[in-house]
Amino acid sequence: MEFRFTHAPHHVKMSLVKNIEIGKNEEGQRLDRFLRKYLAKAPLSLIYKAVRKDIKVNGRRSAEDYMLQEGDVLSLYLTDAEIDKYREIRKMPRAKRQFGIVYEDEQVLIVDKPYGLLTHGDGKEKKNHLANQVVDYLIETEAYVPRAAGTFIPAPANRIDRNTTGLVCFGKTAAAQRELAALFREHGRLEKIYLALTAGELREELHLRDRLVKDEARNRVEVLPEGLPSKPAESASGAEAGVYAETIARPLKAGKGFTLAEVRILTGRTHQIRAQLAAAGYPLVGDPKYGDRMVNEKARKRLETEGLFLHARELRFGELEGVLAPLSGRKLLCEVPARFREAERVLLGETETKRFKNERENTENRKPKDRRTGTWKKRGESGR
Repeated sequence: MEFRFTHAPHHVKMSLVKNIEIGKNEEGQRLDRFLRKYLAKAPLSLIYKAVRKDIKVNGRRSAEDYMLQEGDVLSLYLTDAEIDKYREIRKMPRAKRQFGIVYEDEQVLIVDKPYGLLTHGDGKEKKNHLANQVVDYLIETEAYVPRAAGTFIPAPANRIDRNTTGLVCFGKTAAAQRELAALFREHGRLEKIYLALTAGELREELHLRDRLVKDEARNRVEVLPEGLPSKPAESASGAEAGVYAETIARPLKAGKGFTLAEVRILTGRTHQIRAQLAAAGYPLVGDPKYGDRMVNEKARKRLETEGLFLHARELRFGELEGVLAPLSGRKLLCEVPARFREAERVLLGETETKRFKNERENTENRKPKDRRTGTWKKRGESGR
């Protein structure tokens, strides 16, 4: 059932009642949170006053924490002018598509974000970012119909930095988006694997367990010194104690003062890989925030390009149910950008581990991907 307006009965003054039927994309939300989205320009005081006096659910007054269910009918005893005043009709600016599609089913879209593209808009860039490009694509393919979706807008379940490339997941429905967001927050059912080019020669696996403190003013995180709690629970001492971050880095190639590392993150914190590897003595090549200035300048001259080299390469899904069941047990790979490969070649030479070489050759010789399964097809093979 889709989200839609219905008219009030004829004996009720039409301008005073607006009925809204809750659909799948709206269910599972608290009443007050739904209203904060629906009446986005209204002050909170008006929202909570409306819950007490001007809104009924299925003909009855309901508490602000009532959980909406599909089929519920909200009656807003507000004039059309009041509703129009507080509604925010979002105009989605169209953006040229730059992403690639790695996997898609009825509930989920997983894309390959290119270098230099924001995952989500900020104060400076409100139009051309990945989230807008994905929404445009879903509208064009009729997988997302804004008028029928109510307050739901597809958004990324995970975010990677502007200059990080690779896999980003979107829910095409509210239920899928909630499940994906929970999956990325928890530990155990999803492995997130990156490739990184670092300064320094890493010769053995690093298992980093730290606490990170974010400096909002500088938009960077600091890694706390040794002697940290061994458990990943949040400290009771507040923000100053930081948040737990766990990262495992394994060298794939090392030499000439650089390393190609496979990095697995067991938590998902802001700048986690960049900050932890830098604190361990292996900053990312080209990282202007956490990197080594002398190394970055040396790399810039050799590569004739700037920017860091971090790629969200692989997602390994565990056993999943419900709307995410089609992803259960899957391993999704994302091609390594040419920019990254060229930097690897210039800085490290041609030698590489047998495992990584085989993986690269398999990737290069089996194109394109079947977006429905996330697996590589042999050349000439049908997608059916």
